Amino acid sequence: MQDVDRPVKTKILTVSDGVVHGTREDRSGAALEDYLIAQGCSVVERGVVADGVDSVAAELRRLADGFHGLIVTTGGTGFGPRDLTPEGTRVILEREAPGLAEAMRLVNPLGRLSRGIAGTIGTALVLNVPGSTKGCVECVDAVIDVVGHAVALMVDNQDAHPHGG
Repeated sequence: MQDVDRPVKTKILTVSDGVVHGTREDRSGAALEDYLIAQGCSVVERGVVADGVDSVAAELRRLADGFHGLIVTTGGTGFGPRDLTPEGTRVILEREAPGLAEAMRLVNPLGRLSRGIAGTIGTALVLNVPGSTKGCVECVDAVIDVVGHAVALMVDNQDAHPHGG
């Protein structure tokens, strides 16, 4: 998603013990990268981190430091014992964006099982999406039309509600 002539810079973080240990392929990260590039985003980093509150929080903190753009986490949003991506994200979010998380959950009946959240860390917008290739793309697709505007508002618009006109 582009805002004016600037592609949204994007970072993708796959949260998966299996991918970290080499027992699973990072299919959702690859699917997200392909989708986001097709939408006009500039994917500037893609990484992997183990499941867990502390590991997710630390990596999100690093990814958001000085970054203006979108960070999408994939994986760890379900009910498994190690699915702790929302908890790790919530530790460092400055502001939640419940409307984005709700919109992502509504795209598919299985979305009701996603515990993913959305919000901001500094000038980065963070979205937690499922680890399935279909689910992660469907969720981002549900909000991609407003992502560029949301990211731009964090630094480019001092008055989010301009007067006059």
